[in-house]
Amino acid sequence: MTRQDQPKHILYVENGIGYGGAIICLRHLVRNLDRGKYLPMVVTGRTSPQYREIAEESLWKHIPDRLVDIVGLQRRLASQTWPDQLPGLRFLSEQILARMDDLFNFLPFFIRLWWTAWRFKADLIHANNEPLCNRAALLAAKCLKIPSVCHVRGDQKGSRAMRWAYSLPDHFISVSNWVANSMCNKLDIPRQKISVVYDGIALEKLDINADGGLFREQFNIPQNAFVVGLVGLLIPWKGQELFLDAAKILKNQIPHLKMPIIGGTPDDCIEYEDHLRRRVIDENLEDTILFTGHMSNMELVYNGVNIVVSASTNPEPLGTVVIEAMAMGRPLIAPNHGGGAEMIDDNITGLLFETGNPESLAESILTLFRNGALAGKISDNARNKALQIFSVTRHTATIESIYQQILADAQ
Repeated sequence: MTRQDQPKHILYVENGIGYGGAIICLRHLVRNLDRGKYLPMVVTGRTSPQYREIAEESLWKHIPDRLVDIVGLQRRLASQTWPDQLPGLRFLSEQILARMDDLFNFLPFFIRLWWTAWRFKADLIHANNEPLCNRAALLAAKCLKIPSVCHVRGDQKGSRAMRWAYSLPDHFISVSNWVANSMCNKLDIPRQKISVVYDGIALEKLDINADGGLFREQFNIPQNAFVVGLVGLLIPWKGQELFLDAAKILKNQIPHLKMPIIGGTPDDCIEYEDHLRRRVIDENLEDTILFTGHMSNMELVYNGVNIVVSASTNPEPLGTVVIEAMAMGRPLIAPNHGGGAEMIDDNITGLLFETGNPESLAESILTLFRNGALAGKISDNARNKALQIFSVTRHTATIESIYQQILADAQ
């Protein structure tokens, strides 16, 4: 068999802040790739039991993307007052830390990634995160003179550095039309360089009859409790503080109310979790709020709650929680911005609340608490829509067709 007839080698690079929706969706894609056409290898900047599971599905390599904790140093600098005692000292200090990050973190990661891609004989590099944080992957593709694809899952700020990073990929895969429009409007990316592909999940493997009572038992939640779960990594923009504000409003209005915060905490956000836990104590929410940490079996979680909430304060491209909750046929509440608003038909497949407004979130929760018929209708409609849109088979076939076209153009 000639090299031309062999499967094309696709190198996936994932260096997001933690184990969340981006890597979960990437794993769905890698599992379902046609191995007769494509041989995948996944490189991750972080390692944990969840990341190491990738080795059971694909070639996998961990290349640390943080040898020195520059982020921690930047946080400490931000909390200090001495840099403001001399004009320009804070700016200079920030620049020194940025260059240290380049020297001690970016450069070693880039060199090892380039070497890995060369040894793997990659035909195409697929960056699973925004171009700026994944510039090492895109630059490695440039050095090897192979095409690159970048999965875009978030908003763009339009900075000079971001504009430069967005000039590197040969093609973009956007997870929603909202993200694609943002790229066009803020960064002048030509629309023909963007393909909108909704994330896919293995719908046929979802256990929609999973015993949610097991989730309740695990966290000592009474079976008669009304449970409203916020799902997402513990990152400030995911809306946990907003969720706590809504809990204060609701705790005396809904009998037996429990509001679990469901998701792991990235290393960068340990202090944020500590802050949330202090708020729960200081505001007498211990009987209402609980923290579950990372949950591996999300079907049990979704069936163990009465309502699923996505509360992101920044526009979310199209959160995995939206896809999974709809596919599981669970009543879903989300903010009225970003990809979630694109996917949810208000009062039909979910409820939308005013972004950043805890009173609006609380009112939406009360609406579904008081109207079980509406919650049931929303659940049925959401699952029917998910079955039409979020098939991983459809998702994978679309991605493969993008690879095929890009590789053909590169010849």
